[in-house]
Amino acid sequence: MKFQLQFLLLPLFFLGCKNPNPTSETALKMPNTRPYEIEYVVRDLDNPWGMTWLPDGSMLITEKKGTLIHFKNGQKTLISNLPAIHNFGQGGLLDIALHPNYSENGWIYLTFSSKEGSGKGSNTKLIRAQLNNESLVNIQDLYKAEPNSTTGQHFGSRIAFDNQNFVYFSVGDRFNRDENPQDISKDCGKIYRLHDDGKIPGDNPFVTISGAKKAIYSYGHRNPQGLIKHPVTGEIWEHEHGPKGGDEINIIKKGMNYGWPAVTYGVNYSGTPITEETSRPGMVQPIHYWVPSIAPCGMAFITGNKYPDWKGDLLVGSLKFGYVELMRLEGSKVMGREKIAEDIGRVRNVKMGPDGFIYIALEGDGIVRLVPNS
Repeated sequence: MKFQLQFLLLPLFFLGCKNPNPTSETALKMPNTRPYEIEYVVRDLDNPWGMTWLPDGSMLITEKKGTLIHFKNGQKTLISNLPAIHNFGQGGLLDIALHPNYSENGWIYLTFSSKEGSGKGSNTKLIRAQLNNESLVNIQDLYKAEPNSTTGQHFGSRIAFDNQNFVYFSVGDRFNRDENPQDISKDCGKIYRLHDDGKIPGDNPFVTISGAKKAIYSYGHRNPQGLIKHPVTGEIWEHEHGPKGGDEINIIKKGMNYGWPAVTYGVNYSGTPITEETSRPGMVQPIHYWVPSIAPCGMAFITGNKYPDWKGDLLVGSLKFGYVELMRLEGSKVMGREKIAEDIGRVRNVKMGPDGFIYIALEGDGIVRLVPNS
């Protein structure tokens, strides 16, 4: 019997004239009878931060503590010859992505916290490498955010490719909101764009500005932990953690300022205001924001035909509340929200697998997938 996904659409919430987009004051639960089963794929993982699939269907999984796992035929193999990784605070071995032409060139891209470079502590680094006999080879440094910081917060960090095979990656503000996000002469609180070999594109927005970091594509970000290409438009979508409230979804545009901390819908963790402004000329408004915060991590557009009633909609993981949020889209507008896969633990990542299933990575647990009832 062909399954039919049944779901409840949430009402839209508006905040007067501040922003015409819906927010998420509350969310409705799915019916008790789910239209899918939650099936374990990989068990006994610590903090599976990133995941991707090789052409043979096996998985590469990053563990924040600094291990890279090749999961094939039910077995885990540790990949050797990783660079030095600083596992500290929110930093460690973070995201992983394959080059769009991986079958031809074999390039694997990784982000992690590195102590290389100036200053004490560490900062986010992007490399690429190839895999040979369960070992990384031909490791190439592509970008290292500077200077290092001894704070343990806000490393970013996600990787995405666009239709022209430019590589984008995110670096958080490193918990230094007053200096980093609004200053294009400094790394951190930015989305970066590079050629796949690490060269800086000549049409990046700040290449002709003296003193600017030439790799910056957009700025004014807090801690982006979601970055993905829209499967139809080719646009790069991003989500980031706000402070207390004010998590955001943005569409990343060349040279644009996304406002942090000059404008925000969040407040300090103490409840005191960061700013009275939620908008300002020249600063991009989010297409959606959450109040209260859900602590978003990982995102995916639903593609394929296994979830026909959800096709084209957006998935966002919630670290804070332990569920995946299904965001009903009309174009770039969020029209409704639902909780799926509730009470499953801290969601570190959510992705569409090459087999068309939704995969969810859970801290202190493993990786599961949603299998529709037949």
